[in-house]
Formats: sequence, C-alpha cells, structure tokens
Amino acid sequence: MSHRQRLLGIAALLLATSGWGGMFLVSKGVLHHVEPAWFTLIRYSMSALLFVLLIVPRGAAPWRKLRQHAGPLAVRGFAGFGIFSVMLLAGLAHSVPSHGAVIMATTPMTTQLLRWALDGVRPSRSTLLTTALSLLGVAIVSGLLFGAGASGESTLFGDAVAFVGTLGWVWYTRGAARFPELDVIEYTALTVLASWPLLLATALVGTLLGWTHAPSMEGLRLSWQALLYVGLVSSAIAVLAFNYGVRTLGAVTGTAFINFVPVSALLMSAALGRLPTMNEAVGMAMVVGALLIHTALSRKASAPAPAPIAKTPQNSRNYSTCGAASS
Repeated sequence: MSHRQRLLGIAALLLATSGWGGMFLVSKGVLHHVEPAWFTLIRYSMSALLFVLLIVPRGAAPWRKLRQHAGPLAVRGFAGFGIFSVMLLAGLAHSVPSHGAVIMATTPMTTQLLRWALDGVRPSRSTLLTTALSLLGVAIVSGLLFGAGASGESTLFGDAVAFVGTLGWVWYTRGAARFPELDVIEYTALTVLASWPLLLATALVGTLLGWTHAPSMEGLRLSWQALLYVGLVSSAIAVLAFNYGVRTLGAVTGTAFINFVPVSALLMSAALGRLPTMNEAVGMAMVVGALLIHTALSRKASAPAPAPIAKTPQNSRNYSTCGAASS
C-alpha cells in the first residue's frame, strides 16, 4: 500500500466519523420540527437518490440482484435504517447528542455479544471485560450510576432506547456476509432501496394510527438544511467514506476510528458552549478506552504468525554441533 493510499484511507475514516458525530448535534434540533419516523424516511429518501446515481452506471446487474434478493435485503435494510434510525432519534429526543455518539461507539463490542447469542461464538475473556467496561461507561454517562450530573435530568430512558436501536444496526452489518455476490456499494445501495417502501409504510401507518405526525411545511422550511446534511453527508457520503477506509486500511483500523465519533460530537458540543459534566467525561473515557483496548487486542490476534525458519544443511550442522557440545 502506498503512502498516498494510506493517507486517503485515514482521511476517509475521519470524514465518516466526523460526519456521524455532527449528525447527533444536527438531528437534535430537527426533532423539534420532524418526528423520528418521518425524519428517517426523509433522510433515506435523499440517500437513496444518491445511491441510484452510483449504481446506474453499472447497468442491469445491480437491479437483477435487487429483484433476486428483494425480501431479505428489505428486512436487513429496515433493521439497519428503519429500526436503528427511529430508535436512535427517539432516544436522542430524551437525551443529548454526545450520549448518542457514545452509545454508537459500543457497537463493535455489542457485535461480539450478538455473535455469541446467535452463532455460539464465545468471545474471548478480554472482549467480555472490555464490553463490561464499555457498558459501565454508558451507564455512568446516562446517569444510571452516580446521579444525573450537573443538569439534574436523567437521560437513562433515551439512552436505553438508543442502545436497543443499535442492535438493529449490528444485525444489518452482519447481513453483508449473507450476500457475498454484492460488493460494499451494492449492499449499501440495494438495502436502502429495498427497505424504502417499508420506511414509507411505517411513516404513513404510524401517522394514520396517531403514533406520529407528518411534518408541516413550516417545520420542513426551518429544518431543510439539517435534513440535507443528515440525508446526504451522514447517511450516504459518510457510509461510503467509511467503507472505503475499511477496504483500504482494514476492518480493525476502521473499528478503531469509531472512537472518534463520540470525541468529535463532544468537541463540537463544547465548541457550541455545552461543556461535558464530570460523569459524561469519565464515562466517555471508559467507552473510548474500552474500544481502544478491544481494537488493539483484535489487531494482535489477527496478526499473522511469523513464518518458521527453514532448516538448511548449514543450520542442521550447527544444531548437531550444539547438541553434541551440550551432551
């Protein structure tokens, strides 16, 4: 790998994680005007248009794959984009942006626990310990432990809803292995397109039943810039940038950069005048530290073993000489 490729991979991962960190700050204001189900439909309608532009030059092959796997792709996409987004936004409505970013950073370790539950692949002791440390950090950030912090308001309910929503994203990412014939762009694009009718149906049915309300024209006017950012930057460009970075630098390195999601959200929040409480700072440090340890151990475990030294006649004579001398 050239130095230029490595720099491009790092830049892509920083772009992706900064885009996701900013998403939490931007989305908080939008929720005053657009409720989670409609917010989700709007953001993925915009990203779907961008993905269509990406796969149209590929000809008929992607559309043939979409027809062939429409049902499974729709279910996976609905879990990853519908359930995850709606629950994350609903949780954010009762919490603060930095908490959502912290909870998102726990997904690599949550994935290991889900593999244990569904596939019977027991994680290592170190993974269990780092997962416990990460979840303890989330509990401290949320105010479940040591009080609610300086604000005096517990965000436990919102943070719990957001955490459950991340399970939908974990299940979605696991689904990529079930479609080996799809590359990164095709899996992302086709799951968005296949699940879009389900996102539309959810918003419409929820509105008819009175569970949610369609946004007003005034609400859309006040939040269109934020919706554009979330729909194009966070939901499309950041995903593609992250996938490029992972393909260039590897999954372990990509996972390490997820650390920057809560860090970027915290820095942006501080720049806007909201400094973290002691509980938030300590809990975030625990989550980021747990993910760093988890990533370092994963990198060590996946490192190739050194190749054995081939025996040469000269080596054999030396070994025999040493053996004779020692005896």
